[in-house]
Amino acid sequence: HGSSRDKRNASLVSQRIVQSLHQRWYSSNSDSETKSHRDIKRPILLISQGDPLEPTGISAITNQVARDLGIYRCLVTLDEDIDPEHSIKADRDNVQYEVKYSRLIELLSEEDEGLVPRLENAIDLELEKMNERKQQQYEESMQNNNGIKNNEKHKTQFRPIADWYKDYAMLQEVTKSAMKIASGGELTLVHTVDEISDFSVTSFYRVGLELGLVDRGDIISYEAKRNN
Repeated sequence: HGSSRDKRNASLVSQRIVQSLHQRWYSSNSDSETKSHRDIKRPILLISQGDPLEPTGISAITNQVARDLGIYRCLVTLDEDIDPEHSIKADRDNVQYEVKYSRLIELLSEEDEGLVPRLENAIDLELEKMNERKQQQYEESMQNNNGIKNNEKHKTQFRPIADWYKDYAMLQEVTKSAMKIASGGELTLVHTVDEISDFSVTSFYRVGLELGLVDRGDIISYEAKRNN
């Protein structure tokens, strides 16, 4: 999980992530809370979600992590009726498998026909809460500036969360949930930043947690067991 606006050196970020992954997967120390040791019997794949290749940001980081681990990537893209350009612009370097979002929806529905509706409802609710928080911040900002709304500095009106947020939040959570099922429960979710913005698509990972689609023990934070 990360942002396309991230300007950090992808190699340095990857080193930190790979170190955390090795500690999680291969540590000889048993830790029941964080599942620090896993007996990995299946090939490891890095799952990415259609980000265009850039010199920095999440696409550069995922590419570098795959190279540093010596593994292939699996690409998940939105169907053309949702976003006509998502698949076209996707980086396919080192991609061995590719799957459409709609196929993962089918997989989840085969597992539990009520799962996708529950997820969509939860994301809709989170979007409402996000807009409420954004509206509150906007109003507080206006009050802190003595209510001068016509000032040149505050000409922009309140802008709600963009419509595309839902599509990408669904893509994110459907991908994780489906891949966990397809892998027999062996999913490792890695964050690439220390702090996740409350107004980011990445922040919707909390929805998957609350619904039990992923476990907290599946997640490695960017700070996890890092050697200084």
